[in-house]
Order: sequence, then structure tokens, then C-alpha cells
Amino acid sequence: MKTEIQKTKIHHVYKLQSGERVPSVTTILAMLNKPGLLQWAWQCGVDGTDYRAVRDSAGDIGTLAHLLIIADLRGEKLDTSEYSQQDIEKAETCLIKYWDWLKGHRVKPIMLETPLVSEEYGFGGTVDFFGNIDGQLTLVDFKTGKAIYEEAIIQVTSYSKLLLENNCQADTIKILRIGRNETEGFEERTIYDFETGWQIFRRCLDIYRLRKGLKS
Repeated sequence: MKTEIQKTKIHHVYKLQSGERVPSVTTILAMLNKPGLLQWAWQCGVDGTDYRAVRDSAGDIGTLAHLLIIADLRGEKLDTSEYSQQDIEKAETCLIKYWDWLKGHRVKPIMLETPLVSEEYGFGGTVDFFGNIDGQLTLVDFKTGKAIYEEAIIQVTSYSKLLLENNCQADTIKILRIGRNETEGFEERTIYDFETGWQIFRRCLDIYRLRKGLKS
């Protein structure tokens, strides 16, 4: 498994045992139509803001919040010197919300930020958290932002298939949505319908391969 690192962001390159490179879950889900993004970009224009700058700042905050939570679970201290003070403060707001949630749960990680590959289906993804939460083997994906979108549900169900293929099985699948400020709140959602999300992902994977074939 090759890893590329740039400004504390980790970009995994997923490969089969044969050495063939395969797409990531996020690359495959780019096949989905995302009307909310168009509305958001339009609103940025109406407000007179550069959507690219807003997107990049939100991405930095989300990445840093994610890394802070993973470091906390590992009992490590994260070097945040590459980030702006404003982004650090917003990411720490996410961390505090996570700590508030953690007080009510018993958590023991087995996997943290672990890249996995499916030899059967030919894709890869990185599991945020797999471990024991309150006595149940639980897969958790951490998200920052205002809402849990359809894409996040499809993404985490594809991770559950990666776990199964790698000899692990989650009893429970959860998404923790951690708002970047006080108005965005906090949400814990349990995903019960694994199969629907997986079937949507399979179709996105088919479309990805078909479109790739058109370009070759």
C-alpha cells in the first residue's frame, strides 16, 4: 500500500495483490449526481465569495478535525503547525464535540485510518474507525459539516464490505457528523440498510468502469 502525504493530508494509492492500481471509494462515488454542491456554489456566487476558497478552507478544517480525533484515539498529539489558527480553532470545536460524545461510551479501537482493498470487486477505501463501542463491533465514519448526505451512507456501507473481505464484520455501522461550529450541531446516525447503499455503490463502480473504457 503506497501513501502520498501533502500538508498532513494522506492520499492512499490502492493496489491489488497483482500490483494493479484500483480506484478509491471516493473516486467511484464521484459518479453520483450532487445537486447540493451546485446550489452551494451558486449561493457562494450570490454572496460574492469564491467557492474554491470556501471549499478549500472547509476541506482543511474537516481534514484537521478528522486527524485530531484519530490522534486522540491513538493517544498521540498532532502537529498542527501547517494549519491557520482559524482552522485550528474550528477543528478543535469538532474535537470538543467528539469528546462530549465519547463521555457516554466505552470505545476500544481495532482499526484506525486503515486502508483496505477488495480483491473481489477491485476498489479500495480507508476505514476511519473499526472497534468495540459499548460491547459491539462497530464501523464508524467521521464526517464534518451541516448534514449527512446520501453519499456518506453509500460510502460507509462500501467500507463494511471491505471489512468483510478482510475477515472483519461490523455488528453496527455509524456515521458521526461533527459540526464545525455551534450552529451545525452534532449527529450520530446508525445505518440499518446496508444492502441498498452497497447496491448503489456497485452501480457507481460499473459506471466508473464503463466511462473509463470510453476514454481508453
